[in-house]
Amino acid sequence: MVAMTHSYRYLRPSAADASGGAVGLATSGGTTSRGPLPHPRFFSGVLTRPEATARGLLAVAAVARTRYFRPQLAALRDPVVTCDGQRLRFESFSACGGVHARLDVLPGALDGEVFDRGTTNVDVNDPLREALARVRGGDPLHLSVGADELTVTTTDGAVLEKKVPLPERWLRGFAELQVISVPFDLRAELPAAEAVRLLRSLPAGSGVLWMVPAGRSLRRSARPAPGAVALAGARRLEVLTPLLRFARALRVYGPPVSAASLPVASAWELELPGMRLVLTLSPEVTRGFSGEGAVLDALVADQVAADAELVGALMDFEPAVETGELARLSGLPLPRVKAALGQLGTAGRVGYDVAEAAYFHRELPYDAAGAERLNPRLRGARALLAEGVVRLAEAPDAAAGDDAARTATVAMPDRAHRVRLTADGTALGCTCPWWSRYRGTRGKCKHALAAELAARPGAPARPGPND
Repeated sequence: MVAMTHSYRYLRPSAADASGGAVGLATSGGTTSRGPLPHPRFFSGVLTRPEATARGLLAVAAVARTRYFRPQLAALRDPVVTCDGQRLRFESFSACGGVHARLDVLPGALDGEVFDRGTTNVDVNDPLREALARVRGGDPLHLSVGADELTVTTTDGAVLEKKVPLPERWLRGFAELQVISVPFDLRAELPAAEAVRLLRSLPAGSGVLWMVPAGRSLRRSARPAPGAVALAGARRLEVLTPLLRFARALRVYGPPVSAASLPVASAWELELPGMRLVLTLSPEVTRGFSGEGAVLDALVADQVAADAELVGALMDFEPAVETGELARLSGLPLPRVKAALGQLGTAGRVGYDVAEAAYFHRELPYDAAGAERLNPRLRGARALLAEGVVRLAEAPDAAAGDDAARTATVAMPDRAHRVRLTADGTALGCTCPWWSRYRGTRGKCKHALAAELAARPGAPARPGPND
């Protein structure tokens, strides 16, 4: 896996004082409502739920340094923090790319002043972890996200710089996650006592369990069923254990499934006093979100690029992105706004909050062009189109099934693959081994993407024999 080096530059390390009464989180290079800043300052004030917040921050940091698949020592990666004027969102991905953690510190747990809105990385180092672990319920805790402007006297020579290798899958995971999460619905809500009992009773294995709603709880099943949620690797939920004594409820989210469904991703929201911690788990422990292929439809649909540029200019780190308001401001129909948000997500510019069923604005050092470069299937599809090996058949193919209006043939060196397409050029399936194995659950194969590209008006595809 190719790795790139990302540099974090901090004015000083994040730190807490000896008594735990103040935590200062150093920031590194981010985008704010005033534009890019090298060291943005977002918030300074009191955490009204100090112990729970400290444990929540430790959970996000723990995910960032953990590999759940083939565990090994991983390079530390600093969490992403977004301030929207009302809350602080701390996010991290596991080193293996299969777990995403997000701690939302809501208005009820914050009492202070917001200086700006935007997204940056924050330094969470070992001394800070040790200090946070000592915070208790009665301890006062003051949080500062960004250096205090009155004390910033550090010269460039004293800047703390951390160079961290970021594998492609870590960057791609943020883009994939918001697309994957949109179809999630609330499947179960457990009261605190039942949530504690369930989480403490889960096996430590890495296999896939199906959790089926049963009254006010969930029961384990070896097979999927309508309304069930997949839980791959229950041990990946262990990071919630230190927070269970603060829990008020556990909510579980997932996409629609049937008795024939393959494993799917799921989200687990632990409601805490004034905040929530959401863990989103990939369909299998061995699978990172980066390979799910959910962003491919948004990337291949370049006709929405202009809409995405317009919609992106209208977002301003609002607590929740209102699609109806964006439609009004942009003059675009609602379906085009949603498509634009999907494309913005490929650059990490929006996330999706399953708890509020709404998008939120953030900015990552990641662009849509970079997203395309990091997706080999899309690169392969464009290469197939350029090689002229895609043939479209305009006449309906009875063997393709009633739902297919046309077919495309992609001539590969070993054999030709046939892709079924709808009337509007959306791929329904392919005869290749990838599609046969995953049935579309990990995005489209390069043959299907090439056929969709060829089906566009004016695409340079070779005609088929029925033309």
